[in-house]
Parts: sequence; C-alpha cells; structure tokens
Amino acid sequence: MKRTFSSVLLAGSLLAAGPALAEGLFQWQSNSLTYLNGRDFTVNPHIQQTFTFEHADAWKYGDNFLFVDKIFYNGKPDAAAGNNTYYGEFSPRLSMGKIFGQKFEFGPIKDVLLAATYEFGEGDNESYLIGPGFDLDIPGFDYFQLNFYQRHTEGSRAGDNVWQITPVWSYTIPVGKSDILIDGFMDWVVDNDSNSRGTYHANLHFNPQIKYDLGKALSLQDRQLYVGIEYDYWSDKYGIKDTAAFDTNQNTASLLVKVFF
Repeated sequence: MKRTFSSVLLAGSLLAAGPALAEGLFQWQSNSLTYLNGRDFTVNPHIQQTFTFEHADAWKYGDNFLFVDKIFYNGKPDAAAGNNTYYGEFSPRLSMGKIFGQKFEFGPIKDVLLAATYEFGEGDNESYLIGPGFDLDIPGFDYFQLNFYQRHTEGSRAGDNVWQITPVWSYTIPVGKSDILIDGFMDWVVDNDSNSRGTYHANLHFNPQIKYDLGKALSLQDRQLYVGIEYDYWSDKYGIKDTAAFDTNQNTASLLVKVFF
C-alpha cells in the first residue's frame, strides 16, 4: 500500500481543510494534488514518478479520506503492471462522539471512532480493514490519530485476520514567516498469516513527509503550495519476507510538490 499525505489517513489534509461547507451534514473538505519523484524502490521498478489526488472531509457523523496514486515506472516496466499502474485507498471513520452527541474523552483520548479502509489497485490488489480508531490530544501536534485494523486481503495474496496498527500525525514548526509541516503515517502489520494462498509476512511501513509552506512564504493563500521530501521505509514490503535472493526492504526518499485547491 502507498499513501502520500500519507494518508495516511487524513495525513496532511485536516490541517489544510477549508471553511465549513454547512452547519448541517457537511462541515469541511480539502483536495490536493501531489507530485513525487524518487528512486531506490524495491519489489517494483527502481525509479518512480507518482501523481496523487487526495480528498479529505468531515461530516455530521465522522470523516473520510480518499487518495488515488498514478505511478509511472521510469527506465524499466513492472513485471506485472507494465509502464504504469494505479493504487488507492478509501478510509471512512464514524465518530462515537458525533453519533451519540456526547464526549468520548478520557486521558489523552478526544474521541472514539469506528475506522475502516478499502485498498484497491490494478490486478490482485484488494483489501478490507476495519477496527477501532482514536483521536488523541498530544501537546504540540496539530492532530494525532491511532487506528487499529483487522486486515482481510482478497485474491491470491494471504493476509486474513492479521492486525495492523496505524498512527497518523501532523506537526507544524514555525520558520521565519512560514512553516515546516511534518506529517505522515505508519502501517505496522504485527503478525504473519499462512494459508492455502501463501504467506503474508508482518511488515512496517513508515511514511512521513517534510514540507515547507512555500505558498505562505510567498504571501500566497495559506497552505496552498508545499515543497519538500517524502521518506519511505517499508520492511518486508507488501508482506513479502525479505531474503538474500529477493530484497523487499525499502528505504528511499522522493522530492515532493503538493498543491491544495
């Protein structure tokens, strides 16, 4: 799975949310386009360019995040997908506080949610995730989410009934007349699954972005244009165990340009 935002679920998008759409059903929405250019990827071709559309919103009973990547392989086609492919995720969450009209707060927890994700892509690439989510109040952070999912992977890949822990965060550092935004996610699949379709190995995907608010520095509308890097560390990528014969541990960075609209 790949997220740039990041979203990870809502990563980088809540901070850039627009004004409320209405006092009723819809509250706000945010849309962005991101361009990434990087190399040293594993499993898939070494050099990649990615264009990502992201949408985030909040509504009367929860929030939603959607992203779709269009990935271009430079120099060498992917054995399964050819010269390019796509991948996306849709992540709705239902807020217990909003649904029941009362606070679900204790300690650092600001709200309790039912979190879900649908992962989709070209070929044999479809998964369903569901579990509890928590919005946390951690000093200094713009937001911090912690979602716990049980994964079910369709098709020939294994991955039934494995647990995934996904924190999502955003942190802003003022720099001169602008800001540096550090946001991102981590997907940690904590256990293995072996069945008749194969073996899905525990894996860790750490994907922060470090972005400079160039729009604010140029006195453009706040948080409209960001430049920076996206770091991508993924051990046992796609749940494929790393071996001496097949390297599946990814450690790379990509140049980034992100525009909100």
